[in-house]
Amino acid sequence: MSSHREAPEISKDPVADNADTYAFVSPDKPNTVTIITNYVPLQAPPGGPNFFEFGDDVLYSIHIDNDGDALPEITYEFRFETSLRNPNTFLYNTGPISSLSDPNWNKRQFYSVTRVEGKKTSVLASGLACPPCNIGPRSTPNYAALGAAAVHTLGGGRVVFAGQRNDPFFVDLGSIFDLGDLRPFQNLHLIPTAAAPGVDATKALNIHTIAIQVPISDLTANGSVPSDVMSPKSVLGIWGAASRRKMRVVDTANDEKAESGPWVQVSRLGNPLFNEVLVPLGRKDRWNASQPVNDKDYAGGVTHPELGKLLPVLYPKVFPNLAALSAPRADLEAILLTGLPAGIVAGFQNNTGKVLADMLRLNVAVPPASDPNPLGLIGGDAAGFPNGRRVADDVVTIELRAIAGVTYPLVDKSYKPDAAASLITQGITPSSSRYLSTFPYVGDPYDGYDTPSS
Repeated sequence: MSSHREAPEISKDPVADNADTYAFVSPDKPNTVTIITNYVPLQAPPGGPNFFEFGDDVLYSIHIDNDGDALPEITYEFRFETSLRNPNTFLYNTGPISSLSDPNWNKRQFYSVTRVEGKKTSVLASGLACPPCNIGPRSTPNYAALGAAAVHTLGGGRVVFAGQRNDPFFVDLGSIFDLGDLRPFQNLHLIPTAAAPGVDATKALNIHTIAIQVPISDLTANGSVPSDVMSPKSVLGIWGAASRRKMRVVDTANDEKAESGPWVQVSRLGNPLFNEVLVPLGRKDRWNASQPVNDKDYAGGVTHPELGKLLPVLYPKVFPNLAALSAPRADLEAILLTGLPAGIVAGFQNNTGKVLADMLRLNVAVPPASDPNPLGLIGGDAAGFPNGRRVADDVVTIELRAIAGVTYPLVDKSYKPDAAASLITQGITPSSSRYLSTFPYVGDPYDGYDTPSS
């Protein structure tokens, strides 16, 4: 899953697990960029009595590189604090929660937003309320109103949200991790089973979202709003991260905990599925702790992806051209590590230069699509992945097709992808109700009482 439990250590620390990062020009406010980072993945909605929350001891960060050096020029930091009204009850809420200040809500979270630019640090807001988790019809009878009330303004057209949402990322986990046994492709697999639609494993699961929407001019190097798609100044590199203090002390005798020392990064994510699929198991934890500027150390997993070698084995005789392809995958390197340079796709580029780094690369001069294609750029929609990433982009299908060779003709026009490469799909079409048309664009979470069984 994009970055859900994708490395051994972070799988044990879900509150710091940066599960997904999204960045796109806001469809309803095209003079702004929306950036979303998700944490605490795979939440079963009935998860009480200790319902899910952000970590008070975690530093959540959104990084923006606007000059192509793979180092952040701008960072937004989020810190959380939990407040308990009544420590003498086991209940999360003692009655229906009708507002963010309702006295029936026992365990609340608040947060601050800080912008860091060079040596300048500005606290944009503090004491902002998260919404509660969606408990059920008696406890949170009008959850949509609670979620809407938790969208806070920061001034100047800037808004922020932090709280529980329905996970927007859709994937057939059961088939992907069964040796790539894609249900729509089962008739081509070693297992002679009839083809079937994909199963959306995250459909009824929740996640915790941090979302911020700011003017494009807040993020560009010269404070402009670029209109030239081919200008390097129009491209931003974006990634999310989570950090913990270097030292943690637990005093069980006095029921106290303390953290000290510098912040140490324990999770990060730019492009979806990067650490999941392209970094070998023995190096995943180290990748999470490293910075994008050092990703040349992991470039071999991109230029010679293991999955590209496995597909011809898992699907015999289906991918003969891919099996014969031994050249380094310059197409994947461009898509994931440098951005696509001018001249590869007509009228488009999102190149950040020669530094190899895993970042979402967003060309802010590309306007939002009036009719978005979930296959993004390979579907003819330059406003979608890998030009940033929208919440409904089918990144699993896109990356599977790319690894299967669909994008290799971008760098070698003589290469003919196998016919099956452009037909690969995980076979999932998520419901439109999973998303919102306005900020924060990800839909209300499922509650624990009415959660569907599948």
